[in-house]
Amino acid sequence: MDIREALRFSWEALRANRLRTLLTALGLVIGNASVILVVTISLTSREYILDQISSIGSNMVYAYYEGAQVTGRTVDADYIKIADVEAIRAQLGASIVASTGVQPGYDRAFMGGREQDVTLLGVDGDYALIRDLVIVAGRFIDTSDTTLRAKVALMTDDLARRLYGSPQAAVGRPVKIHRIQFTVVGVFKERNDSFGLSELTRETLVLPITVMRYFSPVERIDPLYVKARDAASVVGLTEQVRRIVESRHRPGARYRVENLSAILDTAKNISMILTVVLLLVAAIALVISGIGIMNIMLVTVTERTREIGVRMAIGATRRYVQMQFMIEAVLISVSGGVLGTLLGVAVPVTVGIFVPEVQIPVSGAAIAASLGVSVLVGLVFGTLPANRASRLNPTEALRYE
Repeated sequence: MDIREALRFSWEALRANRLRTLLTALGLVIGNASVILVVTISLTSREYILDQISSIGSNMVYAYYEGAQVTGRTVDADYIKIADVEAIRAQLGASIVASTGVQPGYDRAFMGGREQDVTLLGVDGDYALIRDLVIVAGRFIDTSDTTLRAKVALMTDDLARRLYGSPQAAVGRPVKIHRIQFTVVGVFKERNDSFGLSELTRETLVLPITVMRYFSPVERIDPLYVKARDAASVVGLTEQVRRIVESRHRPGARYRVENLSAILDTAKNISMILTVVLLLVAAIALVISGIGIMNIMLVTVTERTREIGVRMAIGATRRYVQMQFMIEAVLISVSGGVLGTLLGVAVPVTVGIFVPEVQIPVSGAAIAASLGVSVLVGLVFGTLPANRASRLNPTEALRYE
């Protein structure tokens, strides 16, 4: 008998016990669906987390004054200044996208018919580019605003909605800061939530940095931002910024110059560990289902002992008997694997159909791996029953009741 006959006999044997075959394959269905979903969820969550961190600034370097061992005017001079931002722009030139500084402050502002506490930030036109801000209404600060010290302001989207009902309604409204009237020229928001890692709050007013300078007794840039052309150059750029800042201030002043590369690496490692743990859980499910296949096939060998004896008596070789039971085990595992793979793929595809804005990637490698594992499970756990069937003594098998 050839392989086609073995396949036909195996298929007929499985069809004769459909319910048992289905229940045996159910373990593979669950295991393979778990593998697909685990990999899909892992990839989706990993990409989401990394995108969120990258949106804060994976190619961004930030610096701020950390401290010194003296106080008073010497410390005031140690703070990062607007001149330091200009020096970085001049020295790094085309190797960076942009550089900007933020002068923070707090005050009570009169707007929307009432007075309230707000966060004030003095910035220039490059701030929106580096912080990846979205202009919801109006415009951002431009070069002429900082050069002419224009009395203009921008507010966050949350603040505009609370005070005026919509961002569009806030544009053109007057705002009094330090008893000076400013005009709101724009409303903005962060493209992605920075998880409280930035100087921006829900209720923030942004002014030209040249104007903000007059509202503070000390010029202090905190932080200074530099955006690299690509993430690969961030580490080298961090050291360059450190050298430039330290060279422009006295020895002993300490500056923290950092980037988000460490956070990104940590997030990748955590994601990898979680993926491995979840895959181990899915692998346990596959092993358990494989043991179930082996157990059922051993029972099948016992039930069909007389049939095996008849086949051997009319000329079936031990190798053929072994091959037939191996094929039955593989058919059970592959059928369960295919159903489980289809189920695992159907979930993210269905989500994508009903929620178009959520695109969940399905890994082709995970599909191939799950199908390959299904075949492997059938081969590994079908070996013992197949060997037992092939080693039966034909004479004793014929007498088996």
